[in-house]
Amino acid sequence: MFESIERVPGDAILGLIQQFKDDPNPNKVDLGVGVYRDEHGNTPILRAVKDAEKKLIDTEQTKAYIGSHGDPQYGEYILQTVLGADSKVLAANRASATQSPGGTGALRLAADFLVSQLPGKAIWLPNPTWPNHLGVFEAARLEIKRYPYVDDNDQFDFDAMLKKLKSIPKGDIVLLHACCHNPTGFDPSQDQWHQILEVVQDRELLPLVDFAYQGFGDGLDEDAYGVRLLADHLDEMVITQSCSKNFGIYRERTGCFIAIAKDEEDMQDVRSQLATTARENYSNPPAHGSAIVATIMGSAELTAAWHRELDEMRDRINDVRQKLVEGLKPHGLADKFAFITDQRGMFSYTGLTEDQVNKLRDEYSIYMVASGRANVAGLNDDNIEYVCKAIADVVGSGK
Repeated sequence: MFESIERVPGDAILGLIQQFKDDPNPNKVDLGVGVYRDEHGNTPILRAVKDAEKKLIDTEQTKAYIGSHGDPQYGEYILQTVLGADSKVLAANRASATQSPGGTGALRLAADFLVSQLPGKAIWLPNPTWPNHLGVFEAARLEIKRYPYVDDNDQFDFDAMLKKLKSIPKGDIVLLHACCHNPTGFDPSQDQWHQILEVVQDRELLPLVDFAYQGFGDGLDEDAYGVRLLADHLDEMVITQSCSKNFGIYRERTGCFIAIAKDEEDMQDVRSQLATTARENYSNPPAHGSAIVATIMGSAELTAAWHRELDEMRDRINDVRQKLVEGLKPHGLADKFAFITDQRGMFSYTGLTEDQVNKLRDEYSIYMVASGRANVAGLNDDNIEYVCKAIADVVGSGK
């Protein structure tokens, strides 16, 4: 029976991992895979996470299921982190947290929930967006449509974005990146978030806000500005959240799906449906990652340590952005790539063409996604000069 099954190409980004591993060049640089790297090129386990795990080893007493909604304490901490401890939504019991297997699991939970409970609604994604958004929503049989996000020069085009949002049919779903837009690194300003809110209200749209990088842009509270603005002024919205990046627990698959309803009664109805959706999808989420997060956030000492480490990661990313532009200055390219310092988070839409990306890979063993998206966290003091020289070669010196 299996002889009729066709082979399909593997995931392009995951395929870069194997190409990079197989490359014998000692100067190779990985700017493709979307994980944080420190100045030594490692993806470290945070000290706060290590301390929390040691505490869990001594105190954990069961490996029983944690239920379809996951660890309730974890859910409470995530709600406060995303919406703010003084949120009016939380005070009115209008928000529900359902733990999920990573941010991707939260997106699939959202997709299945929306298909079953709001049939016939299309979801509008920015162009470009994280490629797996397409895979997740297509698999759930959601109708996908697009709105523009960057222009032909790979720069943020807010006017085009807003114009398209104003034409979306009333009642449709619109996916918004909360911060550190993947793959471009371009985020709306606070003023632009207010304009987005006005359009969402006027068109009666349902926002699905993907919040995968809280704390990696300007800070935990600063990065939540758009999310909290929408939550404070809308009756309904949904949010998908991930702890992979800001806690560095990628492989623990720890995320959350947050639903906000008009009132507590509606929220309980939604919550009941979410339990069923989760049960039919993966039954129960994994417990270890949520236990790590809850342990950290339940301790003032560990929370303070986590905040310091998160600040260190964010500051390093922003510092590397500055160094990249500075490193291009001797090649006459600082002005051409100055926008990189305006972007936020790990990713940068560099503006490099696919041919230029291929040349970087083939001639310099510098790996990034074909679209020109680079993970700037892969840069450090040991390789940044090499990368700048390579970029100057493939682009052409600006001198």
